[in-house]
Amino acid sequence: MATRVVNFKMDETEIRDIKQVAGVFNMSVTDLIKNAVREYLAELKNDPFYRLTANVQDASDEEAAEILNEIEGLTEDDLSIASTKRFTL
Repeated sequence: MATRVVNFKMDETEIRDIKQVAGVFNMSVTDLIKNAVREYLAELKNDPFYRLTANVQDASDEEAAEILNEIEGLTEDDLSIASTKRFTL
């Protein structure tokens, strides 16, 4: 896997904390940050919102216009709630 250098800004206190923790566990700052980002990304990717929207692609202008046209043609009866289900995650 290719790697590349990334620069970002952090608070000085956080940088000191990262260096201290990395030193205690005898690991590089890079490894500590990479592991933390991997763990956080895994947590976010497990979030229901992400799982529901991650593979949704934007519609083209033509598709969006078609969808809006269909929505505008719906009646109040079409928009009423027909049934409900409750899911627990």
